[in-house]
Amino acid sequence: MVKTVFFGTQDFAASILEAIIVSGEYEITAVVTQPDRPVGRSQETSKSPVKLLAEEHRLNILQPESLKNYSLPPTPYSLNIVCQYGLIIPKSILETPKRSSINVHTSLLPKYRGASPIQSSLVNGETETGVTIMLMDEKMDHGPILAHEKINISADDTTEILSEKMKPVAANLLLKTVPEYLAGEIQPTPQDESQATFCKILSRDDGKVDWNNSTEQIYNQYRGLTPWPGIWTTWYNKRLKLLKITPSPSRRGTVGEVNVVDNRIFVHALDGLIEATELQLEGKKPMSSAEFLNGYQNFIGSILK
Repeated sequence: MVKTVFFGTQDFAASILEAIIVSGEYEITAVVTQPDRPVGRSQETSKSPVKLLAEEHRLNILQPESLKNYSLPPTPYSLNIVCQYGLIIPKSILETPKRSSINVHTSLLPKYRGASPIQSSLVNGETETGVTIMLMDEKMDHGPILAHEKINISADDTTEILSEKMKPVAANLLLKTVPEYLAGEIQPTPQDESQATFCKILSRDDGKVDWNNSTEQIYNQYRGLTPWPGIWTTWYNKRLKLLKITPSPSRRGTVGEVNVVDNRIFVHALDGLIEATELQLEGKKPMSSAEFLNGYQNFIGSILK
């Protein structure tokens, strides 16, 4: 069995950890995940998906606030496997295992290096993405590539849907690639720096809708940023979340103007209409379009900003 330390935090990372456990080929000496964080309106402390899975399997769990001056327990091991960990891993830790540190990255590197590759591919209207298995160095998603596999993006894929598509592909590719690498059957390939692109850490502000954009741009923004940070607009200086939308090609009108047909809400964008089927006004619960109109008759004809 390959002695391994796993680094990960999010749900996607938990799926990779589960595949590693089920394979029976790895002895996981430690699982490193982010500290428990407060979430939601109640700000209740929540464990990461990776921690929950590690607890279920009674694995050794480490949760440092930072790895800057952190040292792993001095147990000899062969690999670090990293997926959606979310904190910078210093060179000293990357070079601790005998046989390198391997990262599972959710794009076709060198495209979309950084924190939001799945979301960014959708926001930018890509029709193809993929998974890359790579060796890590001290730079962000910079190390040589061991393997990659392409995945088609469908027109209505959201971040959740695309993530689910990618999980089995990533897990299978990792489990196939690691033994081949350890056996010396794979020659790592340097990334083409001239093709490198970067994506950022997302914030709530990235979800602000610009109604001067095309319906395609707004729908892609929705696909990439749902469920988090979500897309939103403002109505009478209140934040209005657009929880479910679809593009609806039609005539042009005043940008941002709300039209209603048979209790269906349409908002004019640059080149057509966006239909909002579920909305949530600041401080209120989510509502269907009919429920929203029932409570806010003055919404009809108003201009969203």
